[in-house]
Amino acid sequence: MRKLVALVLLTVAAQAWGEPVPGSMEVRWNAGAPDCSATPQPPLQVHAYEPQTFILRQNPCAHFEASFMYLLVGSESALLIDTGAVEDPQQMPLAETVMGLLPVRGDSAIPLIVAHSHSHGDHRAGDSQFLDLPAVRVAPQGLENIRAFHGLDAWPSGAAQLDLGGRVVDILPAPGHRSDHLVFYDSRTAVLFSGDFLLPGRLLIDDAADYRASAIRIADYLEDRPVAHILGGHLELDADGQPYSRGSQHHPDERRLELGKDDLLALSRAFESFNGFYARHPNFILTDPVRNLSALAFAAAIVLIMVALFLRSFLRRRRAHAGG
Repeated sequence: MRKLVALVLLTVAAQAWGEPVPGSMEVRWNAGAPDCSATPQPPLQVHAYEPQTFILRQNPCAHFEASFMYLLVGSESALLIDTGAVEDPQQMPLAETVMGLLPVRGDSAIPLIVAHSHSHGDHRAGDSQFLDLPAVRVAPQGLENIRAFHGLDAWPSGAAQLDLGGRVVDILPAPGHRSDHLVFYDSRTAVLFSGDFLLPGRLLIDDAADYRASAIRIADYLEDRPVAHILGGHLELDADGQPYSRGSQHHPDERRLELGKDDLLALSRAFESFNGFYARHPNFILTDPVRNLSALAFAAAIVLIMVALFLRSFLRRRRAHAGG
């Protein structure tokens, strides 16, 4: 109780001074299990970063992506960033949980906007849980629809602003991982919600030129702004910086979720020497899965050709030897 009172007092003081509202990242995320069927797990974990900001994480046992989602509450409306990797509300009660966190005005909760960092299925599978709820708007799919929904006319330059009531969120284009990728800067907490653009894990590159340009543009945008944390859509590294195997539903000894402005600057610099395939950095990994797969396929083809040539030469020698 004393901690809650202190946090509220800090929140009020920070708002009065015009400083970012402080929050807590002191949380141990559910790690899943080596055998999920033998170890029942709560499907969804909720952490109150501060009284109006909630971090939701899907358990690795519910889906190996273990997606993070973020709920930002203003005085007039709220914003949910991403809906995770599980559609079924019986398996993942996302909408029920989110609606239960919203303040009530009159007989109903304040309006909710459901937006997405990007259109990959592990970030919007839960959309269907919100579609029929009153006073809820869900951002559509498709780049042009997304631009229109958020008012991003100068894509990929510029930014849109969403006023939740005493809380303004800047929405910035960040193509590179996906052509429709967005990041969200919350002026209340000075947190950048970065989706798959920047996270402690594998940064999967769809277009390296776009990714590099986005990293530079967002670093420039935030140069004179405070950044308390950068919070991404997944957590894929252990405390020693090693990635969990793809598809793993057990994340023992995870490193911390949050990154900082230095990591954003490191990302923009990383592309200067990126070889187009793979590059390892202390807090993230650059990788182009399509190019890596193509290179692997090419190498396999070369091996097959060499094996075929060897076999043909071997058989010719055998026939020549037999004929002699």
